[in-house]
Amino acid sequence: MKKFLLLSGLLSVAGLSFATNGDNLIGVSPASRGMGGIGVGMPVGPTDAIFRNPAWMSYYKGFNLSFGGILFMPHVKGKSNVTPLGPAPSPVEETSQAKTFVVPEVGIVHQINDKLTFGIGAFGVSGMGVDYRNKNPLLANMHTTLQFMRIIPAVAYKVNNAISISGAIHIAYGSLDMGANMCQPFTTNCWNAGGGQSQTYGIGAQVGIAYDMNDFVFAGLTYQSPVSMTYKRVFDSNGDGRFEDLKLTQPQEFAFGVGVKPMQNLKVGLDIRWINWKNAKGYKEFQWKDQWVIALGGEYRPIPKLALRAGYNYGKSPIRGGAKNLMNANNIPNFAVPFSDFNVAFFNLIGFPAVAEQHITLGLGYEFTKTFSVDLAYKHAFEKTVTATDNMGFGFVVQGKNAQDAVSVGLNWKF
Repeated sequence: MKKFLLLSGLLSVAGLSFATNGDNLIGVSPASRGMGGIGVGMPVGPTDAIFRNPAWMSYYKGFNLSFGGILFMPHVKGKSNVTPLGPAPSPVEETSQAKTFVVPEVGIVHQINDKLTFGIGAFGVSGMGVDYRNKNPLLANMHTTLQFMRIIPAVAYKVNNAISISGAIHIAYGSLDMGANMCQPFTTNCWNAGGGQSQTYGIGAQVGIAYDMNDFVFAGLTYQSPVSMTYKRVFDSNGDGRFEDLKLTQPQEFAFGVGVKPMQNLKVGLDIRWINWKNAKGYKEFQWKDQWVIALGGEYRPIPKLALRAGYNYGKSPIRGGAKNLMNANNIPNFAVPFSDFNVAFFNLIGFPAVAEQHITLGLGYEFTKTFSVDLAYKHAFEKTVTATDNMGFGFVVQGKNAQDAVSVGLNWKF
């Protein structure tokens, strides 16, 4: 029975979501996304300040309202020759049919007085999945979707003309649906392991500090706590007819950044973020590595009403390939089946190929009136391929490819 549980993990394929830095979007507002996702070390817009570093809300006067969204277009391929029926056949490659996702955002920042600013925003921070239904059976008929949103009320306090501090609550909402065909090794005894959609909630916190030296030099720090999530009755890993829960903790993050505005019409910023995947429940059992994300971006205004933006974002994939052990057991939170190292690689690369690393971004903003402006952004993530093989001579190969395009739009009012 133990060997059955270990080997059956070869076909226990279920993906959650992937975005760009692991399963995090590089930024939420078009202004930030047009500049590589910066916003910790310098102000790039009131809406992004709520999410990235709420201390920068103090930079904005009056009442600010923004809403918009992201049209997210992944180009994902999976390759596998994993089969329960004996020797490995030639690998087959398929293209995921989940090709378009819409991710919403809305934010309000209101200056209460000279010292205190309040903001509240709702952001989709992940919104993807994969779909290999009616594709080659070696891809296990796997299909997944995840919607993950944070609702963030935040307060910023201006200590003096240079320093602001902030605190925020992150109220998280998640919706997960994942399905795959699983088979008992060396038999045709298979079952649909999908349990349908599961919804859940979580809560976290964030603190931040911002430094503004005469609107010339900027710096910022922020810390975001983990958010514990449990998706109920989503997967039947051992074919007993009972759907198991899956625990996933969105990891803690620490970020710092700097910026400079050498001229009134030019600003440039650099952010560095540490994402602690390897200590987050669920992710650590699936062997995700920590990420150091580097974001670099700038904005130039050839005329006061027009902003031209560009940026670059890099974060090494938290999912790694190589030769993987077929027998070493990894206990997944609440799953009945322990996954071997190769099972984990199969799960990640077919079901959850969050392997994109390098991104370039472009953006623009235009102020139609003193109270109304529009922001646009485009992001391209270059294709990244990660491959894993078994280390016991069975000839098993699994591979995930991920490239992305995304277009963002935001409508902004200030009074």
